[in-house]
Amino acid sequence: MSEIFKNIPVIKYEGKDSKNPFAFKFYNPDQVVLGKKMSEHLPFAMAWWHNLCAGGTDMFGRDTADKSFGTEKATMEHAKAKVDAGFEFMQKLGIKYFCFHDVDIVPEADDIKETNRRLDEITDYILEKMNGTDIKCLWGTANMFSNPRFMNGAGSTNSAEVYCFAAAQIKKALELTVKLGGKGYVFWGGREGYETLLNTDVKFEQENIARLMKMAVEYGRSIGFTGDFYIEPKPKEPMKHQYDFDAATAIGFLRQYGLDKDFKMNIEANHATLAGHTFQHELRISAINGMLGSIDANQGDYLLGWDTDEFPFDVYEATLCMYEVLKAGGLTGGFNFDAKNRRPSNTFDDMFHAYILGMDTFALGLLKAAAIIEDGRIDDFIKNKYSSFNDTEIGKKILSGSATLSELAAFAENLGDTKNVQSGRQEYLESVMNSILFS
Repeated sequence: MSEIFKNIPVIKYEGKDSKNPFAFKFYNPDQVVLGKKMSEHLPFAMAWWHNLCAGGTDMFGRDTADKSFGTEKATMEHAKAKVDAGFEFMQKLGIKYFCFHDVDIVPEADDIKETNRRLDEITDYILEKMNGTDIKCLWGTANMFSNPRFMNGAGSTNSAEVYCFAAAQIKKALELTVKLGGKGYVFWGGREGYETLLNTDVKFEQENIARLMKMAVEYGRSIGFTGDFYIEPKPKEPMKHQYDFDAATAIGFLRQYGLDKDFKMNIEANHATLAGHTFQHELRISAINGMLGSIDANQGDYLLGWDTDEFPFDVYEATLCMYEVLKAGGLTGGFNFDAKNRRPSNTFDDMFHAYILGMDTFALGLLKAAAIIEDGRIDDFIKNKYSSFNDTEIGKKILSGSATLSELAAFAENLGDTKNVQSGRQEYLESVMNSILFS
């Protein structure tokens, strides 16, 4: 196999003062942070769909980037060329994981049996490429939103035949994930929602989605899949409303239908902001419910109301993300760059620049989050903020569940006017953040 990314070297760490565009400034995989190597804190993954497939097409224009890799597109030769390109790309960047949809790795045929044959062929080839490397599959999934058959959803479809087709894709994608040693399997409900309630039975659709997920769990476990299933919340786009609106909604759905023991969240930064939340909020809600599993590492544009899937460069957001991850004890999954180059950034060089940017951004976020934890002022403030519940008899009774409403009311009657509520000190804490980030 000839080199695809010619003249691009293996990317190495050179430190923050380096001006080399093909070097890491902050991502030093062997640097120990809070007792673990940076590479262990940050298991990065390449997104097959954006990195190897997306050519820059948008609503107003065709591809600007050539992702043919010297072959004719929509052929098995092209599918194998993408494998070659992907493994060379990951090896040059030191990335240890990849994520995929079924239709990312082969062209979809008119007959699902032929599509499955192609999938078997290409995953055999991927396994060959994995042998002798330390590259692994982070997670797999099925694309059940692009094909016109899924215009009314997959699990939420109004067609029993389409529902069966979705089941067939999930079955095969699970088999491929197990074959490639994947740590997780993702459900992103790309069209699991509605455009108008005038033609929608919400209860029926949600129950059918849950049935499909239960079947997936049962089948996955029966073929030896021991990893986590993930829901990737997103509030809208392409549908006006999607049933996995945000982490809290998805967690409630999982608990309602008894799926919470097998599922965790795959949180995407851009989806969080589309839901009107911060990235940190979605991570915190997932973590406190024991469901923080994996992360799609990207960011959106606050001035645009759609999923722009930009490579992360906001160190403030990355720091708050890594603070949540560290406080939660890490991820069961990893950091998948579900991000794409901007349309005018259309060269192979730009592909590498984008990943260097993303990896450096999260590495710097990790370093700064560790510094916040080691500094201790924010954690100490939060602990002291609630001290009245731990340091007083009435507070201890409330926390133990032994207090009664009447008892608390009688206690309040003897207080008089309560004026000693502790300040939230938001501005002070923000200044602490800035001093740590920029000192």
